[in-house]
Amino acid sequence: MSPPPHVLRTELRALLRLALPLSLAHGGQALMGVVDAAIVGRAGAVPLAGTGLGASLFFAVAVLGMGIMHGLDPLISQAIGAGDERRARRMLWQAAWLAAFLAAAFTIPIALLPAVLVPLGISPDVAAQAAPYIWWRLPGLFFFLYYFGARAYLQAHGLGRPMVVATVGANLLNVPADLLLVFGGASLPAWTGPLRLVPALGAAGAAIATSLCIALQALVLVRATRAVPLAGPRPAGLARPDRAALGTAVRVGGPVGLHMFAEVGFFSLVSFLAGRLGAEALGAHQIALSVASLTFTMAVGLGDAGSVRVGLAVGAHDRAGARRAGLCAFAGGASIMLVPALAFTFAPGVIGRLMTDDPGVLALAVPLLRVAAIFQLSDGLQAVGAGVLRGAGETRFTFAANLAGHWLIGLPATLLLGFTLGHGVVGLWGGFCFGLTAVAIALLGRFLRVSARGIVPLAERAAA
Repeated sequence: MSPPPHVLRTELRALLRLALPLSLAHGGQALMGVVDAAIVGRAGAVPLAGTGLGASLFFAVAVLGMGIMHGLDPLISQAIGAGDERRARRMLWQAAWLAAFLAAAFTIPIALLPAVLVPLGISPDVAAQAAPYIWWRLPGLFFFLYYFGARAYLQAHGLGRPMVVATVGANLLNVPADLLLVFGGASLPAWTGPLRLVPALGAAGAAIATSLCIALQALVLVRATRAVPLAGPRPAGLARPDRAALGTAVRVGGPVGLHMFAEVGFFSLVSFLAGRLGAEALGAHQIALSVASLTFTMAVGLGDAGSVRVGLAVGAHDRAGARRAGLCAFAGGASIMLVPALAFTFAPGVIGRLMTDDPGVLALAVPLLRVAAIFQLSDGLQAVGAGVLRGAGETRFTFAANLAGHWLIGLPATLLLGFTLGHGVVGLWGGFCFGLTAVAIALLGRFLRVSARGIVPLAERAAA
């Protein structure tokens, strides 16, 4: 039996109230990448290619830790849905410990990535830009990971404003920091003093600016979490590492990390393959990917909101509410992604010229944006599907779906279109359409099945 219209309207309002600030926060983070590409793109095709490749490779590894941190989302939201605020606050403290452990574990693997670039076919001049970019992103790794733990706590309380404030502040810092560190301070007026001595750092400058912005975002959220009241006396040992809680977070978040690693790893592999086609192809790939990543954040925000709404309903044992929240999120994701699909179809040249003035790069970026228009709907549905299934505590299936969709379907299509049939970087992007569509269908089908039979809270599963 379908719920009354007023119930659906209430759910949609609650979902969009939470999704809007989360989408703005995600969009602001992606905007920093777009700004990096637009500013570094003015320095030439080689620095742009190095920045794009370095960002893709850094994120391909860091996203595994980011996904593990996402395991806190259902644990915190379900605790609040069950009325257990102290359990939610304990998980917030575990987020700091988990971020520290993960940052320590991933630092060396990320630092060693530049050593394989030239042996694997990347040109030395592009590798020379990518290497310092990767190394200068490492100081911000802990802050990057902790941000997602603090965000999980705030969004479960319906507090989206701190994420928006943090993102606005980071973007206000990013533009002048990028301009100064990428191009140097030699052209600044005399009154700027020591800033005129800053050398032009190219891709490394963009990485330093990004690390500073990420640290600022995390610190803003730390202050916001401290302002959330906790009724009653503070429980003893709240801030200590809790092996059981950390273990649960890793068990839930591990498959999320693997699913994100499977998805981002596929996109990073395509970045690497584009790099083998030359600096212009990689530069065009980076521009199109930056813009598509920006529009993707709208669906990610809805997925995060759907995760919270589903998690709250599951924690409260509201079976119908969990299903309703998830389906509303799917509908919202499909609707909102029609907007960028139309923009990429009818105005790719306008978008491309905002990002680069290199005619060779622009000529390749325009058809890539048209390909991006094709997979916008699938990209939105799979982002929402990952979020609502995460809220239900169903994370292993998401990993399996991404692994199969991207690597068993998307990758063969990418290689066939890009190399065997000779369509170059445009053909490489064709594989995205097949992979994302397969994942979207699988995640929607899975949510329909698990929500129909009822979802058991994670705390009850662990106690069983």
